[in-house]
Amino acid sequence: MHPNYLKNYSKLTAQKRKIGTSTHASSSKQLEADSVFPVKHVSPVTVNKAILRYIIQGLHPFSTVDLPSFKELISTLQPGISVITRPTLRSKIAEAALIMKQKVTAAMSEVEWIATTTDCWTARRKSFIGVTAHWINPGSLERHSAFALACKRLMGSHTFEVLASAMNDIHSEYEIRDKVVCTTTDSGSNFLKAFRVFGVENNDIETQARRCESDDTDSEGCGEGSDGVECQDASRVLDQDDGFEFQLPKHQKCACHLLNLVSSVDAQKALSNEHYKKLYRSVFGKCQALWNKSSRSALAAEAVESESRLQLLRPNQTRWNSTFMAVDRILQICKEAGEGALRNICTSLEVPMFNPAEMLFLTEWANTMRPVAKVLDILQAETNTQLGWLLPSVHQLSLKLQRLHHSLRYCDPLVDALQQGIQTRFKHMFEDPEIIAAAILLPKFRTSWTNDETIIKRGMDYIRVHLEPLDHKKELANSSSDDEDFFASLKPTTHEAGKELDGYLACVSDTRESLLTFPAMCSLSIKTNTPLPASAACERLFSTAGLLFSPKRARLDTNNFENQLLLKLNLRFYNFE
Repeated sequence: MHPNYLKNYSKLTAQKRKIGTSTHASSSKQLEADSVFPVKHVSPVTVNKAILRYIIQGLHPFSTVDLPSFKELISTLQPGISVITRPTLRSKIAEAALIMKQKVTAAMSEVEWIATTTDCWTARRKSFIGVTAHWINPGSLERHSAFALACKRLMGSHTFEVLASAMNDIHSEYEIRDKVVCTTTDSGSNFLKAFRVFGVENNDIETQARRCESDDTDSEGCGEGSDGVECQDASRVLDQDDGFEFQLPKHQKCACHLLNLVSSVDAQKALSNEHYKKLYRSVFGKCQALWNKSSRSALAAEAVESESRLQLLRPNQTRWNSTFMAVDRILQICKEAGEGALRNICTSLEVPMFNPAEMLFLTEWANTMRPVAKVLDILQAETNTQLGWLLPSVHQLSLKLQRLHHSLRYCDPLVDALQQGIQTRFKHMFEDPEIIAAAILLPKFRTSWTNDETIIKRGMDYIRVHLEPLDHKKELANSSSDDEDFFASLKPTTHEAGKELDGYLACVSDTRESLLTFPAMCSLSIKTNTPLPASAACERLFSTAGLLFSPKRARLDTNNFENQLLLKLNLRFYNFE
């Protein structure tokens, strides 16, 4: 491939090295060899940056730079270069984390609306609160994310005041407190109370005034006394939560968490049917025996793999669709390897084989839960999923479950239980005008995702109300140029926003880019669809944190832990060059 290099190499190696050659001769040969194969020399600064990148991207311990083998590796590749020390590495990571936070803050300062997700995590007897941020680029309509704004240590009980204070501090640190339109969390009572007390609805002045009036009306001992002095309980006043201490945005319950409750808690109501209950307990008793034995014994796992070339999956309590995936794997083994392979597995593990009725029940159960698992996968995505996907996805899930009634023999009670759970847990969302408007403002759905005119009207009214201020601003801009015309307000208005709404609804294209031709609709769509329907982003944050905060690194300082984690997840905001 390289004849010139080969010729030089052959010339250098043709003569045998003679003992006793002069130092001058050997050095000249070395210089000649270096001219043929030049060695790249880099500066110590470049080496330190490479080590910093290696530690951050791999979540490696800081003690790596103290290992003799690591020092030998660096000195072999670059002779004469000293490896960075551990204290210097910690300071470099802290400096890089500060620069990264500044760049994230600068990136979020360029957008108008931001959404966050929040959750709590406990590991190694320490508690943390995690926050992620998400926004939509107004030019390309693509979603961008800061996968970790914070993973701070929480001290004491996780009361609603502690959570509200932590979230408020994080929003203030990144200067986004007035930009956050919504925060998505699970249905924990502490989170619900934090947003109920300190949320935007509670901070409304009129709401506070009405609360004060009702308190005055209902309180005892507030009548006129002999001296005209009103008596108040000082301790009650001091302990009262007025909602003005912190400022939290609107709250959105995690849709995946609600669907998990539907598929786990609400689905258990189907056990009220005795026939379903008998088959359910028999089938899942055998499934649980298979999962337990295959996960506790290496010989059992080898027996399963030898029969099907697959391994059984075991459900995980913290994973939303793990039970469905575990059942689906059993059916996959039966489909690909045959019932004989499943029978051999049950025999090897000393578990009774499923009879035909039980196999049919297991198949129906999987077919019933498959739409639920599909909706979970849709809603917990981050790149392409927006809040407007929530109601159409849940509505389609309800329709698919309804159509299953005609083909089921044993799992009709399960469908009824799931339908009831969906109706109970998502009813308030189908009554929220902003969430309905978010779906209408996506070209993929518009008004075709439901036939309920009441729901569509509620969303359309919200859109028209929030488009009126845009027309008003344009009218003010036009009238300001002609201040001498005192009767300018009597001129007929064009109501461009209303015409734009009609044009948007009549547009045939369902691509995301078609929104760019309707500026007012696009602006409102970005605002309503910036929130995420699920808090899965925080779950992914804690999954990465678990890789870093391992048992061997449980004594890691909280600040060093957060700095390394934030740099790992927000690496695109930091340039090592």
